[in-house]
Amino acid sequence: MIIELISAGLITLGLIVLFGAVIGLLRFPDFYTRMHAAGIGDTLSTILLISGFALYNANGFSGADVLVSIKICFILFFIFLTSPTSTHALVRAGYEGEGGKIPWKKPPSDILKSGEGVE
Repeated sequence: MIIELISAGLITLGLIVLFGAVIGLLRFPDFYTRMHAAGIGDTLSTILLISGFALYNANGFSGADVLVSIKICFILFFIFLTSPTSTHALVRAGYEGEGGKIPWKKPPSDILKSGEGVE
């Protein structure tokens, strides 16, 4: 009962983090901040979701269930290593590539107050 509640909490928290990453991906102003939201949110939400699934699956305490949970933990470790690495490679390619992406800069406060350049 307690393990099921903990796994349900991990899965729910993972879905909330994933939803936050989606909002960040849609709302942030430039490539770099969007990639930050996608990379961090994707990694953390995947870790939380898969941890919840592994914990729920190991609840049976049979040999096969524990073995499957160990395999799920290996997948979790692989995602933990590869997701930040791939995000870093994408950002670096965007920065150094042909016609590299220029980071967004906040306009000066006097322009914001006057309303010039604000769409």
